[in-house]
Amino acid sequence: QVQLVESGGGLVQAGGSLRLSCAGSRSIFRINVMGWYRQAPGKQRELVARITGGGSTNYADSVKGRFTISRDNAKNTVYLQMNTLKPEDTAVYYCNTDPPYTPYWGQGTQVTVSS
Repeated sequence: QVQLVESGGGLVQAGGSLRLSCAGSRSIFRINVMGWYRQAPGKQRELVARITGGGSTNYADSVKGRFTISRDNAKNTVYLQMNTLKPEDTAVYYCNTDPPYTPYWGQGTQVTVSS
């Protein structure tokens, strides 16, 4: 059963921008802190941004000032606006609750930043 669906990834040059979206069921978004995670080849999956139901946000140091997480609870959607992208941002990006719930992991969306 699909719970969360990520979209919006692609290939972009360094310095460019992308906006990721994650749509899911109301039952997931209604009471949960949501997060965006990423996994680069050969590396562990890491949390890059999180947002509470009330809109409070936290970011990994590596993306602070460049990425912005937001959510639309009415649409059961969480977004990740990524600006000033760097080659080291290349990864598969996933959304999930924070802490993550294994059954919610989706296919993710690939982000590739060329130098």
